Amino acid sequence: MLYKFAVIVPMANEENEFQLFTNHLANEISKIGNGTVFLIIDRASKDKTLALAQLLSKSDSRFITIWAPENKCLADAYKRGYKEACAGNFEYIIEMDAGMSHNPASLSDFIIQLQTGYDCVFGSRFIPGGSMENANYKRLFLSKYGTLLSNFLLGTKLKDMTSGYQAFTKNIANNLMHVEYKAKAHFFQTEVKFLLRKTKFIEIPIQYTTPSPSVSNGSLWNSINCLIFYAARKIIGKKDFINP
Repeated sequence: MLYKFAVIVPMANEENEFQLFTNHLANEISKIGNGTVFLIIDRASKDKTLALAQLLSKSDSRFITIWAPENKCLADAYKRGYKEACAGNFEYIIEMDAGMSHNPASLSDFIIQLQTGYDCVFGSRFIPGGSMENANYKRLFLSKYGTLLSNFLLGTKLKDMTSGYQAFTKNIANNLMHVEYKAKAHFFQTEVKFLLRKTKFIEIPIQYTTPSPSVSNGSLWNSINCLIFYAARKIIGKKDFINP
């Protein structure tokens, strides 16, 4: 049975890669069928990304442009995406980066695993078949050692705690939509995985081929503060998790 699925893609300053990415994404959706893409754009985008997205939405109804000027951080963008997907009654929700950081050809791999009964499917660059290419040393270091540190402090056991290519059932996305996240930027993906550690999940290999923007000092400090917050709550016996 082919369920309706939604793809959530926060976009900012993607003008140069917009056509390449959306063409690949459209091709994959045509192969799978029954998919809709929500392009979430806010004031962080300073180029022509919004205009390009709006033009695409006019020519291809599978792409829905969401202008969200009220967003204050990356977590807000994803929460808006969850809200739109759940309102549209999509059974499966996939989130990914724009700009070809994540390969659209992997969409079907996520859907197959959800159809077998998993609540969550996490893309991993650090399991057999996965890869992380063309990323600068700082980004590679933060991804690998951020995973090790997160697993140690939070008690998680994933091979990749920082990847943003992942998929959920509608029920999980509905729960995620109502979380008040501590993370404002890159740690958001780690926070989500931590909160979903009690669900039925699986990691699948993904190929990360294009470097995302550099990690700012503000994002690093937010990540450290979030880690300390949840590690401290774990020590005093607080149980932060989302039920399936």
